[in-house]
Amino acid sequence: MAWILAGVIIVFVLLVLISSIKVVQEYERGVVFRLGRLAGVRGPGLILLVPFIERMQKIDLRTVTMDIPAQEVITRDNVTVRVNAVAYFRVIDPSAAVVNVADYIRATSQIAQTTLRSVLGQSSLDDLLSQREKINQELQQIIDEQTEPWGVKVSVVEVKDVELPQSMQRAMARQAEAERDKRAKIIHAEGEFQAAEQLGRAADIINQNPVTIQLRYLQTLTEIGTEKNTTIAFPIPIDMFGAFMGSKSSGGGNSPAPFDKLAKVDDEPVAEPEPEVNGDGPAVEREFPRPRPDMKGVPAPKSDPGSQNA
Repeated sequence: MAWILAGVIIVFVLLVLISSIKVVQEYERGVVFRLGRLAGVRGPGLILLVPFIERMQKIDLRTVTMDIPAQEVITRDNVTVRVNAVAYFRVIDPSAAVVNVADYIRATSQIAQTTLRSVLGQSSLDDLLSQREKINQELQQIIDEQTEPWGVKVSVVEVKDVELPQSMQRAMARQAEAERDKRAKIIHAEGEFQAAEQLGRAADIINQNPVTIQLRYLQTLTEIGTEKNTTIAFPIPIDMFGAFMGSKSSGGGNSPAPFDKLAKVDDEPVAEPEPEVNGDGPAVEREFPRPRPDMKGVPAPKSDPGSQNA
């Protein structure tokens, strides 16, 4: 009977000793509580605990990859988008992660979801699509400030995917197409401007040396001949037509002058001539019109028969 009792005691002691021996891995730390009070952090390696007095809780120090569930967000410009993200964090203070929060992983997930909705709600759709790096840094900074009392360090927060409505995708496609058309037109206009500048310089060179245009003409004929064309265009200078147009407009020296260019008759009265004396009656006063400058071929008026008798 005594041997049985001694065996039971030995087995009990061995079980207590085994339970008091703990092994902590390199990536873990053990938070020890002695009679409910924090006794410190131990590890890694072999840890001996006082039976029935000390208790240890292990904390993993490796980086945790946490998927932030997709969130329905209304941006600042009233566009509904669905966004999901990923966060990377690790515990830097094991005692704070055990004492200050019940479940630091769940708490970090909840604060990440709340911060994601808040930050994206203050940003426009264009900022969300074009300034992704800035938004990621802002998310990381805000979440890290919230989790610092828990002994959790958030290193990276990345927005993985942004789901847009179909109508918004079509509108963005039309906008991108219009932007491409705008760039194409600008590039085409710049090419026309540069071509005009080069043509202007070429015209200045040809103006300085007129033989250049003849050489260019011969080169063009050579290029046409290589293509075996049956029609050849001969350029004629505009100056040749200018000579014919000038002679036609002059109208020659025998053309009559237009009526609107005839000299107007002077309205000044002609000096009164001496009164003519007739033997049969009183003196007769006659007034002849003043000859006009345009009436060179008109014969002079005939004199009155009464004046001849006088």
